Amino acid sequence: MDIAGRRVCVTGAAGGLGAAMCMLLAQRGARVMLSGRNEQALAALAAEIGGEVVVADLSRPDDVRRLAEVASGVDALVLNAGVGGDPPLADVTQADVDDVLDVNLRAPVALAVSFAQAHVANDTLGALVFIGSVAGVTATPGSRMYNATKFGLRGFALSMHQELHGSPVTATHVAPGFIRDAGMFANSGMELPPGVRTATPHDVARGVVRAIERGPAEVFVAPTELRLGAALSGVMPGLGAAVLRRLGAGTRRPQASPRTPPPAD
Repeated sequence: MDIAGRRVCVTGAAGGLGAAMCMLLAQRGARVMLSGRNEQALAALAAEIGGEVVVADLSRPDDVRRLAEVASGVDALVLNAGVGGDPPLADVTQADVDDVLDVNLRAPVALAVSFAQAHVANDTLGALVFIGSVAGVTATPGSRMYNATKFGLRGFALSMHQELHGSPVTATHVAPGFIRDAGMFANSGMELPPGVRTATPHDVARGVVRAIERGPAEVFVAPTELRLGAALSGVMPGLGAAVLRRLGAGTRRPQASPRTPPPAD
C-alpha cells in the first residue's frame, strides 16, 4: 500500500514511539489520526503534523468500541498502545492483571477484528500493524504479564496474517528489541547484557512504514545478536533462560505498577 494520501490511525500516539511513527507517516504523506489518553500531548503533536485526534483509554470498553467504529474507516491501523512495568510478584493484584490484559491484548484484538471485518466486507485495501516486542518471542524474569500479552499479540497477528492472505487486508507483527530514548525499555531501568545493542524510535517508525507498504508477516527492529538470542529462547527456553541468568539479564531498578499510566499515552 502506498502511504501517501492514506488515512492512518496510530494508538498510543503521544508516547515516544507513537510520536516517532506519526511524524514519519506524516512525512510520507499520510493523514494521521492520533489516539491515546493524553489529550494535551496528542493535540500538540497533531498541530505539528496536521493530524486529527481521537482521545481513547483502551482500558475502558466503551472507549475501545468508540475507537473501533472510527478506526474501521481508515486505511491503516497501527496498534501501538501498551503498558508495562510488572510489579513484584508479591504485590500483583487482579486489577494489575486486568489492566495489562485490557490495554495490551484485548483492545488491539478487538480493534483489529473490527477493522478487518469492515475492509474485507467492503473489499477495500487495509493494513493492520501490531506493535509487539521481542518480549513476545522470549521471556525474561519480572516481566510476566508483559511477556504474556506480547506472546499473545504475536500469535494473534501471525494468525491474522495467514487468515487474511488473498484478501485486501494485510496484517504484520512489528517486534522492536531494546529501544533507547523512548518506550518500555527506556523507562524500565533494565540493564542489558554486555554486547547487546539498542535501536531508536525512528527505527521502529521505519519498521511500521515497511509493514504498511509491503505487508510481511513480521518485521524485527532489533540487531542480529538480539534476534539470535530470541530465536534460541523461543526454541529452547530452558537454555535461553540459563544464558540470560549467566549474562545477568533482567536486573532492573524499581518500577511503578502498570496501573500507573505512562505520561504521554
